[in-house]
Amino acid sequence: MARPDKRDAASIGDRTLSVHGGNHAEGEGNAIRVPIIMANSYHLPDDPSTMDWSNPEHLTYTRNTGINQIALQDKLRRLEHAEDAVALASGVAALHAVFFAHVSVGDHVVVSDTTYEATYKLWTSLLPRKYGIEATFVDVADHDAVRAAIRPNTVLIATEVIANPTTKVADIAALARIADDHGIILMVDSTFTPPPLYRPLDDGAGLVVHSLTKYINGHGDAMGGAVVGRAGLVAPIRSEAMVDVGGVISPFNAWLIMRGSVTLPLRLRQHQETALELARFLEADDRIAYVAYPGLESHPQHELARRQFGDPGRGVGGYGGIMAFALKPRDGEDTAELQNRFVNDLRVITSAVSVGHDESLIVHVGTSGPRVAAYPEGFRAFGHLRFSVGLEDVDDLKADLAAALDSATA
Repeated sequence: MARPDKRDAASIGDRTLSVHGGNHAEGEGNAIRVPIIMANSYHLPDDPSTMDWSNPEHLTYTRNTGINQIALQDKLRRLEHAEDAVALASGVAALHAVFFAHVSVGDHVVVSDTTYEATYKLWTSLLPRKYGIEATFVDVADHDAVRAAIRPNTVLIATEVIANPTTKVADIAALARIADDHGIILMVDSTFTPPPLYRPLDDGAGLVVHSLTKYINGHGDAMGGAVVGRAGLVAPIRSEAMVDVGGVISPFNAWLIMRGSVTLPLRLRQHQETALELARFLEADDRIAYVAYPGLESHPQHELARRQFGDPGRGVGGYGGIMAFALKPRDGEDTAELQNRFVNDLRVITSAVSVGHDESLIVHVGTSGPRVAAYPEGFRAFGHLRFSVGLEDVDDLKADLAAALDSATA
C-alpha cells in the first residue's frame, strides 16, 4: 500500500493528510516520523568546486534548506493545495519575504485598511521610507475602491481573510478576479483561517502567508512562518528572501510545528464550536457593547463567511476561533479601566498576545493609534478585547467570563 504522502492530496482526507503529510523519512533510519536533524551542514559531493552554493534544492547548509524544513514544506503544500511552499522563521518573516521578492523600487501595492500591525508598519513606514515603494490602503470589501486604487505600477494586493483585529471578512474570489484582470499578485494572509477551514488558493489567490506560530503549530511553543502558492511566485521567495536574506526556520521549530500540525483539523473543529457558543453567550449579555465574530448573524460579513468557509454543520467549514468584544461602560466610567479590570479578573483565560494556542488568550487594545481610524465605531469608542478561544471546556470558559463580568461591573 502506498504511503499517504505519496498520493495526490486531493485523494485523501484532511485528517489523514495532517497525520501523514511530509513523513518521508526514508534513508534516515527506521523512524516512522522525520526525526530532528539539527546539523547545520551536510556532506558535500566528491567534487564541490562547481556547485551553486546558494541552491535551495540541495542539502548543503541549513540556511539553504534542511530535512525538517523540507518535510514541513511538503505538508503545508499538500494541506493548502499549493504547487510549492517555503517555511521561514516567523509569520512576519514570511510577509516581508513576499514583499522583498515581488516588490521593487518604484512599485505600488494595494493593502487592506485593516490588517496586522506588522503589515501596517511595513507599508506605512519601513518599505516606503527605505525603498520608495508606495502603498494605498483601501477597504477591501469595497471592490470598486480596490479597482480604483490600482495604478499602472501596481504589482500586488495584500489582504487578510479575516482581518486582525476587527474580524472583517474579505471576499477572496472577488479580489482574485480583480488581481487577474490587472495581471498582479493577490497575497492573502490566512493565519486566522488555516486549512482545512479555508484555502485561498482554491479561490484564485496567488500566494498565501501563514504565521505557523499560531493555529498550525497550535501549542504556543514554536515560531515559524510560511508562504505557499504558485511555483513561479514561491521560487524567488526561497532563493532570495530565504537563502540570501536568511530568514530560515530552525530545524527544531520545523519539527515542533510538524508535530503540532497533526491535530490541526481536530483542534480547529473544537476552537470553532466553542468560539461560536461563547460569541452568542457574550452577545446576549447587555453588559457587552459589541461582539465581532463572523459566525454571528449580526456580523456585517456573516453571509459572505458562511458562503466562503462553508456552514460548520456541513463538515469542514466554520468561522474561526477569534473574536473581538468590549464591555459597555456606565455613565462616567473610564472605558479602558473597565476593560482592564475585566481582563485582570479572568482566571482560566490568559492575558497574553498571539492566537491559535491550546489555551484561551485575551488582550486589551485601546482606542489610540493610526490604524484605529479604519475600525468600526464600537472599536473606536470602547477599544477591543481580542479573544482567541482555546480548547478548554466551554462551560469553564463561560463561567470564567461570567465571573469576570460580574466582578468588573459590580
